Amino acid sequence: MLGVERQQAIKTELIAAEAPISANTFAKKFGVSRQTIVGDIALLRATGEEIVSTTQGYRYQPGYAYSQIVVVQHDAEQMEAELMALVDAGVTVQDVQVEHPLYGLLKGELALDSRETVEHFLNQYHTSQGALLSSLTSGLHMHTLKYDQPEQLADAKKHLAELGMLYQN
Repeated sequence: MLGVERQQAIKTELIAAEAPISANTFAKKFGVSRQTIVGDIALLRATGEEIVSTTQGYRYQPGYAYSQIVVVQHDAEQMEAELMALVDAGVTVQDVQVEHPLYGLLKGELALDSRETVEHFLNQYHTSQGALLSSLTSGLHMHTLKYDQPEQLADAKKHLAELGMLYQN
């Protein structure tokens, strides 16, 4: 199978998939290395395909009508309440970003769009012993929110404000 054919097959599978698919799964299916699949995904992204990487694997990100960055501040213990409030409002938490004094903007992909994906992320966080990006900035961080209706963003901001997390200087 040629690279272009494999990339089309990857795209087709990601669009149809209900859950993320790992690079290792694709590598076994197509008889190539994991790194070849990573390269295929990079080439698909370069052509504008909305493929995101999550802790569970790759997934095709549906298009959204709107996107906005919100600034929040809280400690690690409040992360679950923050993320659940956002997905309950109907928004997708696309990423987390912090402004680092030495490296500039640091960003991590999240693609959280349901309580289930938030719970999986929280489980990964607790078992990985990893540090949150927001730990570098005293809890101050940003999220890119994706949504289809303006009311979803309004609800998300309202919930964050009620929780005392929406950063307002």
